Amino acid sequence: MRRRVVVTGLGMVSPLGLSVAESWEGIKAGRSGAGQITHFDASQYPTTFAAEVKGFDPLKWISKKEIKKMNLFIQYAIAAGLMALEDSGVKIDEINAENVGVLVGSGIGGLSSIEEYHQVLLEKGPRRVTPFFIPMLIGNMASGNLSIMIGAKGPNSCVATACATGSHAIGDSMRIIARGEADVMICGGAEAVVCPTAMAGFAAAKTLSSRNDDPTRASRPFDRDRDGFVLGEGSGVLVLEEYERAKNRGAKIYCEAVGYAMTGDAYHMTSPSPDGAGASRCMQKAIKDAGLPPEAIGYINAHGTSTIADAIETKAIKAVFGDHAYKLAVSSTKSMTGHLLGAAGGVEAVFTVKALEEGILPPTINLDNQDPECDLYYVPNKMERREIKAALSNSFGFGGTNATIVMSKITG
Repeated sequence: MRRRVVVTGLGMVSPLGLSVAESWEGIKAGRSGAGQITHFDASQYPTTFAAEVKGFDPLKWISKKEIKKMNLFIQYAIAAGLMALEDSGVKIDEINAENVGVLVGSGIGGLSSIEEYHQVLLEKGPRRVTPFFIPMLIGNMASGNLSIMIGAKGPNSCVATACATGSHAIGDSMRIIARGEADVMICGGAEAVVCPTAMAGFAAAKTLSSRNDDPTRASRPFDRDRDGFVLGEGSGVLVLEEYERAKNRGAKIYCEAVGYAMTGDAYHMTSPSPDGAGASRCMQKAIKDAGLPPEAIGYINAHGTSTIADAIETKAIKAVFGDHAYKLAVSSTKSMTGHLLGAAGGVEAVFTVKALEEGILPPTINLDNQDPECDLYYVPNKMERREIKAALSNSFGFGGTNATIVMSKITG
């Protein structure tokens, strides 16, 4: 029998703040986290801005000795993970440790560490490369280090599916609990690649916005004048828990995680299928997995990257929902956070949970001239109060990988 899965904890480090509360306030205010890059000198780059995390102090979460062994994406994951665990009230001990797992993915991993130590290798030779170089860069070390810190001995894994990473990590964790392989999963995504190589690579691929004179207005999903995404960084982590366990310990239950699906486009290395078939199949399968009629969905946190793909996602939504597509609300919180790549699904799942909890639809900011091909209701520029019973979060990634998660208010 499939076990029910609920959300009992939330944690976040984002371009809008160093906690869920601060980031959510930024979302409700319609505030952009984009600005000129401070991590390195980007003055000679085609794009000179990004959505960086500001004021992050890893010493609040990690000892000085351990920080030296961790890339920034791992530090973000640990901070968000510890916040989520504290929020959940889950206590890990010798009795339950084997039933608590960690699955926090990263789309790219420790790219900045590769940059740093390649330079050390060239300038100072191989003996000066730190022995912690490999653990700094490999994607599973967010999960690995977090599990070590909290003593979680259950499933310990990592997803690396580009921009769908965070959503796949959450969905896979839902299934782990539903199958009875763990009672609690700490899951989501983390990314920290606002660094020279990543910015150069995305610029070369012509995927980034080049509104250097107005960064806060650069991310404009579904807008006719969008010209690319804004690179972001951070981490979003959820604590998922088996429903009866959460209820019996008197946990605060945010909502129920009811549906999940993943599909492949089998079309192109970086572009989604023009007909949106992969995305629409993913949404259809997730809604079916949730056991809900399409009309039950009141809000979609769209992948919405501020690229040509926005029109394709719109087409996919209309294929799934028909007339109901024009009645539900769709928005892209990437208009405020930028695109956090492997962390996007985790951060956006947290915002979807908060939307359900508070009855607030996050806005899509900078939506000044709506693209005629994007003809749904995208909650333009200001949040809206509306009670919703079920919501959906989309994540699509390079390689044609798709993920959809469905959350609903708790019933029964």
